[in-house]
Amino acid sequence: MGIYRRISRTEIVFSAGYPDGTNRQVLFGTPGTETMDQLDRSLVEAPIIQKGDYEYFVHPISDGVPMLEPELLREIVIKIIRKAQLENVDKIVTPAAMGIHISTALSLMTDIPLVIIRKRQYGLDGEVALSKQTGYSEDEMYINDVFEGDRVLVLDDVLSTGGTLLGIIEALEHIGAEVVDTVAVIEKAGPNELEEAGHDVKTLITVEVENGEVKIVENS
Repeated sequence: MGIYRRISRTEIVFSAGYPDGTNRQVLFGTPGTETMDQLDRSLVEAPIIQKGDYEYFVHPISDGVPMLEPELLREIVIKIIRKAQLENVDKIVTPAAMGIHISTALSLMTDIPLVIIRKRQYGLDGEVALSKQTGYSEDEMYINDVFEGDRVLVLDDVLSTGGTLLGIIEALEHIGAEVVDTVAVIEKAGPNELEEAGHDVKTLITVEVENGEVKIVENS
């Protein structure tokens, strides 16, 4: 067992005792302190299913199955801490449902409060509706607890068409919040609405499915 200790919003120290009696510390937040490739490997090994003419990879970050190993989730959060602009961020904002596990882990490691955008309307004061558009469907979603002047990080599991994230960013800007940074863990290669609208989004890895296999296009 080990202990994580946050020394800033962008630096985490992990302390662990080892069988030889020594105690070692690893500083997360500074590239080069450890080698991590579980995200790459998990995507390359992801099962592929056929949806009509579309080849779809099934991954624990984007689908909740297969089982999500804590080591993979930890690696992803550490990479987000390294990549995202977190200083002076007031809130992490994520859409239900597949952004929740990533954002919860990030919130625990940074002490930044978490706002979940829900498909359910609660009718609370200040609630804002937005239209969620994906490559498959269009739904109404609802934002609570984000206010004018808030500085937010938008976080999601996958960037595909970009419709969901674009709708969220536009709704947050309408509220008067400042979107400090936008991060998606996995990007599916190809054009998306965010780029077309001039919004910058950071991703950890870009992939495409070709001939029944996941291929890594870019690893950042």
